[in-house]
Amino acid sequence: MIIAKSLFYFILAGLLEIGGGYLVWLWLREDKAIWLGLMGAFTLALYGVIPTLQPANFGRVYAAYGGIFIVLSILWGWKIDQVIPDRFDLIGGLIALIGVLIIMYWPR
Repeated sequence: MIIAKSLFYFILAGLLEIGGGYLVWLWLREDKAIWLGLMGAFTLALYGVIPTLQPANFGRVYAAYGGIFIVLSILWGWKIDQVIPDRFDLIGGLIALIGVLIIMYWPR
């Protein structure tokens, strides 16, 4: 149950960070409404809170989160930006996920 809860927090944090960054991107790079940028800023602030719920120290959580961020970014690009991941994206994402599992969940 602890691992499932931890993975939930990683995914939630990743979606908040990528989603918030994407809203700011739309505002600044695609000349969309400022309210999108403000929503993105709020979402990014909320993202900052979620990792504090993880059952590990700051460095370990953020190191492992990097791997989750990689995988979620590939999925975001595929589903939102319609960029189909190639085999190197998939291999790199798998390597990152293996790193997450070792950093966060390997018995110590």
